[in-house]
Amino acid sequence: MFKQSMLLTLLAFMLTFQACSKDKTEDKVQDANAMISVPEYVLTGLDKKQYKVTKEMDGFLLENATGKVVIFDIFATWCPPCKASAPHISSLQKKYKDNVIVIGLNIEDNIPNAKLEEFRKNYGADYILVNSEKNRVLADAIVNELQLGDRYPIPIMALYKDGKLIKHYIGLIQEEFVESDIKKALEI
Repeated sequence: MFKQSMLLTLLAFMLTFQACSKDKTEDKVQDANAMISVPEYVLTGLDKKQYKVTKEMDGFLLENATGKVVIFDIFATWCPPCKASAPHISSLQKKYKDNVIVIGLNIEDNIPNAKLEEFRKNYGADYILVNSEKNRVLADAIVNELQLGDRYPIPIMALYKDGKLIKHYIGLIQEEFVESDIKKALEI
């Protein structure tokens, strides 16, 4: 009787571990890795350069922008406040050219580059304008992080330094307010 109990226990033990194949273990590892993967957005600028943005714990990080203030300007070419804010954003980009990077994230789907070039020319948007299928995805991720809801107003400016949110603005904002926050972040 004792031998039968031991044999049944050993058989049950072997069947339990036999059911866990190597493939299922690998799947679990892959699932765990997918859960901790960092979202990455590769955007193409009108200048044909690639800009890589990764999601960080406290915000969004632009590759090769360590120590700089990165401003994500979420806009549309048809938006009157967006048109009005473009020259002010350009002014800040020029004034702090070595310490600030402005990236204009147009939220319009399938907009031709010519329309963005026209926006740049007509409204003085002399900063990086990106036109990529990832624009809207990144803009939505930024807005979600800011807890502004699914139907958010534009323009939205989100300022980051080293992947950490400094401040965000909604609507047309005076250049001096943004400049003040840039100076604080740069410790000027």
